[in-house]
Amino acid sequence: MDFVHGDQSDVKHSHDLESGTPPPQYPVKGETILTTDDQDSTDAIRARELQQKNGVLHTLRRGEEWLDEKLGIETQGIDLIREEDKRPPSILNVFLLWFSMTCHVGTIPIGMLGPEFGLSFKASCAGCVIGTFLGALCTAYCGTLGPKLGLRAIATSRYSFGFYGAKICSVLNVVVGGGFAVVNVVVVGQILSAVSDYHMTIAVGCVIIAVLSYLISIFGFALIHTFEKYSWIMSFVLLLILLGQVGGKVDTSIPAPTSGLDFSGAMLSFIALCFSSSSGWCSIASDYYCNYPAKTPSWKIFSLTLVGVTIPTVFTTLVGVCLGSITTLQTDPSTAYLTEAYEDHGLGGLLRESYHPLGFSKFCLILLVFTVLGNNVAINYSSGLSLQLLGHYFHAVPRFIWSFINALVIAVLAIAGREHLSTIVSNFVSLLGYWTVSFTFILLIEDKIYRRRTGYNLSVWNSPSKLPMGLAAVLALIVGYCAGGVTGMSQTWYVGPIARKFSAYGGDVGVYLSGAFTIIVYLPARYFERKMTAR
Repeated sequence: MDFVHGDQSDVKHSHDLESGTPPPQYPVKGETILTTDDQDSTDAIRARELQQKNGVLHTLRRGEEWLDEKLGIETQGIDLIREEDKRPPSILNVFLLWFSMTCHVGTIPIGMLGPEFGLSFKASCAGCVIGTFLGALCTAYCGTLGPKLGLRAIATSRYSFGFYGAKICSVLNVVVGGGFAVVNVVVVGQILSAVSDYHMTIAVGCVIIAVLSYLISIFGFALIHTFEKYSWIMSFVLLLILLGQVGGKVDTSIPAPTSGLDFSGAMLSFIALCFSSSSGWCSIASDYYCNYPAKTPSWKIFSLTLVGVTIPTVFTTLVGVCLGSITTLQTDPSTAYLTEAYEDHGLGGLLRESYHPLGFSKFCLILLVFTVLGNNVAINYSSGLSLQLLGHYFHAVPRFIWSFINALVIAVLAIAGREHLSTIVSNFVSLLGYWTVSFTFILLIEDKIYRRRTGYNLSVWNSPSKLPMGLAAVLALIVGYCAGGVTGMSQTWYVGPIARKFSAYGGDVGVYLSGAFTIIVYLPARYFERKMTAR
């Protein structure tokens, strides 16, 4: 059996032990080998059996193998990656990966909400830095589990949530990724409409970027890492140009239109929004780290991820703060044309007028369209893996099919919500934090307290009877959301009783309450679960 002990860098396989046990056997293409550890539940094996027996699934599998042979798409799926099979990219990718996933035009609307909430330019900048850094801590920690376990992010949660409880995490992960992608697709639709002098509908642009994102995502881990390593450069340069052209128009001395409790509520809500923006990656970080060796120092993964998420997210969000300050706080006649463009044509119209002259502006906008690919490609890839983890029937369907369905749903939702970008961002992104903070604390407590000495038995990652029951984790997640998130949320459609204490508009404290309730519930609940089940 494979174990990961308390020391995060210590990974031992059964064929390394003095007992002389032969190395574990793994199924090869067209062959199923049932081991003792797999007999209770053989999700991966059943998936292969289904592919052999079901004509449609067999055809899809053969199609996937053909695409792999001709185009090199990834067929690895969700299975455990053995240490000897790992093909790690450069450790620098741990840092650069997040530049492409966060430094893009789709992050700008988050920053624009600071002034829209009633915060001054300086207060918005402070809220952005604080919230982003705190959220990045969640993503950085969760990423450390990837190398030492060799499992995808949601698969690692099985050691806390159990086999069946982790399915809840799979669904939530798809919803989280889909929400980010919808924002990106709507922004691109607005941009392409602006480039066409508003002759092209936003819906057409939504379809174009959804198709491009899908096509790149099917190639999997290797191409995505290569793509993400370089795709941020163009985005960074374009945003620097944008900042240079609008930065001088920002009046940083304008005071916040709110004060007292109203200001406190707005600040709490914006910090929570920025927290959710950077913590939303915690449930996919391991997907891109599982090919690194188990002995990769956790501090290195943590530090590179923390800095890699924080710097580009803060930079891009602050560009949004600048634009939001101009369109929301300022009444200067010299910038009125920018406010009018935003009100009439959304972010696409605002960016069209921000870059100048017009010919150069359209050129920049076309390039900006492609900056969201780094984000959407990763979302499509991880969502396909998450759907495969829902069970052996889902596992039997190749990842490229799930990624296609995910891209299709995202395109449909983006077209449906194309006129309500600010509402989507403020409501959806804020809700992410309630789940991501609970997810992070559950994995953290499990790893640092309950598995500090025993480690992880990797041979049972796919066996329900040998994994934790997951009742403690599911209970902590539900209590964290219901007792913390619901009572502390401040959305346009609902303001919780605790959030309402921070003015009539509320102050979103759901993230902080969710984290507190999760810790309070999970610590004792997991103790009793382990005591009763010995798992």
